Amino acid sequence: MDPNLFKGNLDLILLSVLEREGGYGQDIAARVQSGTDGHIRLNAGSLYPALHRLERAGFLRAQETSPARGGPPVRTYTLTDAGREELARRRERYHAFDRALRGLW
Repeated sequence: MDPNLFKGNLDLILLSVLEREGGYGQDIAARVQSGTDGHIRLNAGSLYPALHRLERAGFLRAQETSPARGGPPVRTYTLTDAGREELARRRERYHAFDRALRGLW
């Protein structure tokens, strides 16, 4: 997959994955990889800065939780109401872009 397409849609990807249920970093990365049949793989260098940015913007809420498998606490992210609204806006913009682009084919 073209990395430029990925970069412009990272926030949309993360908000979409967290829409149904929250998750922690590695869990989110695994769900993205699984949900895209391996076409999108998130590394820590792009994942965590994006999660922190979305949290600062008020689109995500983070809390420390103990993983079910044991081990040290992890930072779990969930969508806020503002995050759900932002996700709807981003999806609409993405669909509008997709419709416009398809008009060229």
